[in-house]
Parts: sequence; C-alpha cells; structure tokens
Amino acid sequence: MKKIPKSILLLVYTKNKEVLLLKKKDHDNMWQSITGSLHENESPYEAAVRELNEETGIKSDKIVDCEKNHVFEIYDMWRHKYDDGITHNTEYVFKLELEDKVDIKIDQQEHDSYEWLTRVKAAEKVFSHTNRQAIFDLI
Repeated sequence: MKKIPKSILLLVYTKNKEVLLLKKKDHDNMWQSITGSLHENESPYEAAVRELNEETGIKSDKIVDCEKNHVFEIYDMWRHKYDDGITHNTEYVFKLELEDKVDIKIDQQEHDSYEWLTRVKAAEKVFSHTNRQAIFDLI
C-alpha cells in the first residue's frame, strides 16, 4: 500500500526546552522529531496521537495542533513509497510539552536510538529543514 502524501511532525520537549530526537534506523545521522504519514481516513491530530504512541510508547491527550503546515518536495529516495506522479508532501505540525524527560520505548523497526537535547543542539542535529524551523519557531 502506497503512502498518502500527508504527514505529521510532532515536537516533544520538556519545560526546560530539552527536545526529544529519534535516530532513523539504517540511516547514519538522520535524526528527527516524531514523524509519520497519515493513514486513510485519519486526521492529522489522530496521526500525531498514534505516531507518538508507536514511536515512543507515550500516550497523551495534551498534544497541541500548531495550526501550521509545510509543503515540501519528497526526496527521490522515498518517492517509490508514493503513487506515481506524487512529488510533494504536506506536513502538519504539532507539539507536546512534558514536565520532564521520560524514558522512551522506541519502535525498533523504525529507530535505533533517541536523545534529549537542548533546543539549539536539536535544531543543529535534525535532518529536515522543516523540523529545524519548527524547533526554532515553536519551542
């Protein structure tokens, strides 16, 4: 089944502005916030709740819709995951502030490690320019 060209970006951070980043499995230095494509008939908010739980084990009803989205060109290395002719993705941005850092249960099929970093270090480390922009704009 091909991906829908709509996804979420969810920033998880603490009151002290420590940002959670996940390292994509089998990709050197591909660090990111929580991301994921929408499923059919799923709202962006529902996808954010689902992806949070799948990628970290965290369940929360305090996710905030930032009412922002980014449209970007899909990298060639991932175009095969979409229907022919699909070149752009719309990414909906959400955030979740936690009281303090928590232990994460990462999805071993998707990520192989995680880190809590300062806002500046997290922005320097993420792979995606939209992720970097969201960190600076929203945290």
